[in-house]
Amino acid sequence: MDKLTNRQRKYLKSRAHHLKPVVTIGGMGLTDAVVDEQENSIAHHELLKIKLPAGEKGERESLLQAACSAVKASPVTLIGRTGVIFRAAQESSFQLPD
Repeated sequence: MDKLTNRQRKYLKSRAHHLKPVVTIGGMGLTDAVVDEQENSIAHHELLKIKLPAGEKGERESLLQAACSAVKASPVTLIGRTGVIFRAAQESSFQLPD
């Protein structure tokens, strides 16, 4: 889980804009089934949108961090109830700026 620079984060946000949320974290939180789905999805897509449950912003930020830690990904952004995470594959399709 590498720390993304602001430039890389901006690039990934632009690439994620058109994506639909693939994983939804419900009221039960980050269950094993959610983590498994997240792992499968991020291994295939690298860049992933996640729908988070309603709640305080601090709770959503903590949940996004936990989701990232569970799959060794980096958080890109959190807007409202939608978070974006990134984990580069061995042969990444993304050319991140320096």
